[in-house]
Amino acid sequence: MKVSVKKSEVKGKVAVPASKSMTIRALTCAALSRGNSEIVHPLVSDDTNAAADVLGKIGVSIDKEKDLWRVTGGSLRVPREELFCGESATTLRFMMAVCSLLPGKHTLYGGPSLSKRPVKSLVEALRKLGIKGSMEGKTTPPVTIEGGTLKGDLTELPGNISSQFISALLLIAPFAKKEIKIGLTTPMTSRPYVLMTLWCMKKFGINVRTEFDKFVVRRQAYKPTRLEIEGDWSSASYFLALGAVSEGVTVENLNTSSLQGDRVILDFLRGMGAKVRLAGNTITVSEGNLRALHADLSDCIDLLPTVAALAALAEGTSLFTGIERARIKESNRVAAVKEGLERLGVTVTEGQDSLTIVGLKTTKPKEDDEDGEETKEGEAGEEKAEEEAAQEREPVLIDSHGDHRIAMAFGVLGAAFGGIIVDGAECVAKTFPDFWEVLKSAGGELEIDAE
Repeated sequence: MKVSVKKSEVKGKVAVPASKSMTIRALTCAALSRGNSEIVHPLVSDDTNAAADVLGKIGVSIDKEKDLWRVTGGSLRVPREELFCGESATTLRFMMAVCSLLPGKHTLYGGPSLSKRPVKSLVEALRKLGIKGSMEGKTTPPVTIEGGTLKGDLTELPGNISSQFISALLLIAPFAKKEIKIGLTTPMTSRPYVLMTLWCMKKFGINVRTEFDKFVVRRQAYKPTRLEIEGDWSSASYFLALGAVSEGVTVENLNTSSLQGDRVILDFLRGMGAKVRLAGNTITVSEGNLRALHADLSDCIDLLPTVAALAALAEGTSLFTGIERARIKESNRVAAVKEGLERLGVTVTEGQDSLTIVGLKTTKPKEDDEDGEETKEGEAGEEKAEEEAAQEREPVLIDSHGDHRIAMAFGVLGAAFGGIIVDGAECVAKTFPDFWEVLKSAGGELEIDAE
């Protein structure tokens, strides 16, 4: 599917979908609880459906109603088939751990993109806890887990590859025969995602003790509960960013005290000069004179495409560090961002762990009248010239590389810059199935070609 996005007058209110990360965590905790849990306002997307499908194949009953999933867990069974995890890395990694609780051999696999994402560190960490595991690739799925022998004790893994590995081990640790200690051999990145896991486990009755660079979990039982899922800050980032280059966008359904790491987008927007107003669970962002941003994205790596799009529209040179892990997401996001921005004429320099972006906005000498005041006519003329240039510009085709975050970020650029065609635009279904419709409802001028 291709979506053509023209320069648009965007304004108004939008509501973002529920958190993907918290929906899958809640599903997993509910599956491990003996009894009936309720997940209120779950995200319904390709990734969360993949998690629900896998859990269904290992004995978890999930009754899906509008805005409510009723989950009956605690009676896991050995699957009768291989477990397909779609393109959801969270599902694959969490279910590898959950399958270690079940006797026998269990094979988990994913789609083309997921099949390139590493799992070796998690397999090795499980081995130290008594679980056998093997991979078809050197470091990648399909992966086979031989479960039923979780003994506990100490295991270690790097903290800088994926927080999902740490979360996966934490989720199953309460079932070990004796206390589990999870040690990190390198500093942790994406810490907010681990904090989300700990918070969710606490809601289901599980306590985890932290000791410097270790997590300590004793044997205990999950308890069913009712959990409401908050809005997704990663999904919100696209519309908050769009507000910064438009008349203003109000985003509803956001918890301003959320543990989600991507909440830092508000700090980034303020730092770039956008106007940010908070009122309860709604946030309004409106246009400012965007300036360059220097930011470490180690704990919010999913924001790279969003802030890169803003940097392209800002004045000055932006620098983003802590981005190396973005190369092993749904696409190589560093390469995909660079490729797309360069097609738009943006100067981008790539380092091993950094990305430098020179904004398209240039400072022009201001014309003064006889009294030394700026001429409004000159400013209006510049704006009119920019609009005419956007209309005359040949549309630029951007390859999403099947990556939802690349597609949405360049959708934002299309509305602000004009003349962008996003190829493979259907990939937004992974986390935000209604993205293009919501963009349109906010004033985005776009045409959808389903091919």
